Amino acid sequence: MKIGIEAQRIFRKKKHGMDIYALELIKALQKLDHTNEYVVFVKPDSDVCLHSSENMKVVKVKGATYVDWEQIWLPKAIKAAGVDVMHYTSNTAPLNSPVPYVVTLHDIIYMHSFSGGTIYQTAGHFYRKFIVPKITKKASYVFTVSDFEKIQISKTLDISDSKLKVIPNAYSSTFREIANTDTLNLIKEKYSLPDDFILFLGNEAPKKNLVNVLKSYSKYVDENPDPTQLVILESSHEQILNHLAKIKRLDILDKISLPGYIMHCDLPKIYNLATLFLYPSLRESFGIPIIEAMACGTPVITSTTTAMPEVAGNAAYLVDPQNVDELTKAINELTNNIDLNTAIKEKGLKRAEDFSWKNTAFQTQNIYLTK
Repeated sequence: MKIGIEAQRIFRKKKHGMDIYALELIKALQKLDHTNEYVVFVKPDSDVCLHSSENMKVVKVKGATYVDWEQIWLPKAIKAAGVDVMHYTSNTAPLNSPVPYVVTLHDIIYMHSFSGGTIYQTAGHFYRKFIVPKITKKASYVFTVSDFEKIQISKTLDISDSKLKVIPNAYSSTFREIANTDTLNLIKEKYSLPDDFILFLGNEAPKKNLVNVLKSYSKYVDENPDPTQLVILESSHEQILNHLAKIKRLDILDKISLPGYIMHCDLPKIYNLATLFLYPSLRESFGIPIIEAMACGTPVITSTTTAMPEVAGNAAYLVDPQNVDELTKAINELTNNIDLNTAIKEKGLKRAEDFSWKNTAFQTQNIYLTK
């Protein structure tokens, strides 16, 4: 069987959740399956992170935008490649797929009232809201990443339970405890990181809960004479300055470090350096960073909402992400209570063992072969 996989954005330098999912799934399939032939369709970009091999061909497809790449140029490339079945990995698919297909529906936030963020993110929400109900009806199977998200999809879209499959995300084996202090010190110097810090993965998506994190951290600073510094990834100085001005806490700016976007290959080292990892998101269909941090031995604070308790199990400190006092208390306890910090770290290391891309690839491949 010749299996096609859409991975439009995996060559872009700044990768995020869906891009990581596609890349790690493909690499796992490349190792797992030496019987079938794979064709991976990508958009040319600067980070060539996947190469053709004996059982896998990488095809670069040009396009001006996400939409024309997916709706016009990708179907033409699929026809030319002669694949038997396609896997569209990032929520959407061509309205007229030339072959039978499965699609991974990571979430359906855009089908509801969640809005905001950049103009690009807002445009993406409108595009998905239009496309998803149409392409899921035609799909042979729809994959999603958690039981929570399966319930949301079932409530919102007309998809039979028999074709809606939960296949969890996982984490790369590069996410692990690192004992080499020289390696860690090089990363600390590269990104000008403090000796001890709380780590937060923030970006401009409203669901990441940046404002409540800043409010909670400011209260934590008030309650501690020598507070641990906060490192916020993927946020600009201007963005943080604006938020701090709105909550009237510009006085804590000197306690916040902003290294910007961190290459995925450097993230394991950043997690290893962190005292704890903050992930009090308002809405997640899975939350890969939760298990990435756990696998690195970093205690995690995450939310009691959506899919995060399902992923974290009993191995994280769970909080109401809307409750600033509750989040402040969690930060206080994990920075000041060494025994609690260690206990959550050990639980996290064990919890991470439940997830692997090999298992994700195995489950995915089994469904390809039903076509």
